[in-house]
Amino acid sequence: MQFQTTLVREASYAGVGLHSGREVRMTLKPAPADTGLVFVRVDLPHRPMIRAVAENVTSTIRATTLEEHGVKVFTIEHLMSAFHALGIDNCYIEMDAEEPPVADGSALAFFDLMRKAGRQELEVARQEVVIDRVLRVDDPQDGRFILVLPYDGLRVTFTSLNPHPLIGVQYGDFHVDEETYHREIAPARTIAYEKEIEALRRMGLGLGGTLESVIVYNDEGWLNKLRFKDELVRHKIVDVIGDLRLAGVVRGHVIAAASGHALNTALAKKIAGLDRELQIGF
Repeated sequence: MQFQTTLVREASYAGVGLHSGREVRMTLKPAPADTGLVFVRVDLPHRPMIRAVAENVTSTIRATTLEEHGVKVFTIEHLMSAFHALGIDNCYIEMDAEEPPVADGSALAFFDLMRKAGRQELEVARQEVVIDRVLRVDDPQDGRFILVLPYDGLRVTFTSLNPHPLIGVQYGDFHVDEETYHREIAPARTIAYEKEIEALRRMGLGLGGTLESVIVYNDEGWLNKLRFKDELVRHKIVDVIGDLRLAGVVRGHVIAAASGHALNTALAKKIAGLDRELQIGF
């Protein structure tokens, strides 16, 4: 039997949001069993809470947005990815703005923050969502898809299709355990095409991005040094792991082709909608 977990002690991280560009302080706090992962907007009256669950996804434009009772948080996927990889079931995520800090554009800072805070078991059984059938979501317009099928653990296989000759087709396949995630997945950073940046900023997006937190490429090459030659597909896997955590602690093999937040969270919603029919593992 596996038991639910939370952090041993609270831990804080401050910075700016990737899209909002606003200063934010985030504090992760231990929470009792069956709390789940809950965002708390300490900057607003009555400290409203937003549960990190698939049903609360309201937007997937360049990031995953959650909303509950009219209160939002967004760009939560990197943080959620670290929670998923470390198997943290319960935590209060206090923030004094609507977006977590971008850190270096990866999930590594959040993973390290949680490991330093420590993980403790609680005296209540964990409920994993054990996939026992194929669940699939397709984008009929361009052939992109994401699916999940039975697997003993968590595995992600991702094919990234980018028309730019500098990137092209990238493929990643990882059995996601804690150490593999820390070494091979968590350090992969957000990537942007230089020609798109100004358009994003006119939309009010990417206002907090810099070369310290975003890998940027143009038609001549990379503006900063890569951590992996296939860093783009590894970061896509960071996002998949984070978005699917909204369905719970998923045990299955995820296979995706050019998937983004819209398809990822659609699959999370599909999994969550079927959770009473799926085998629940302890």
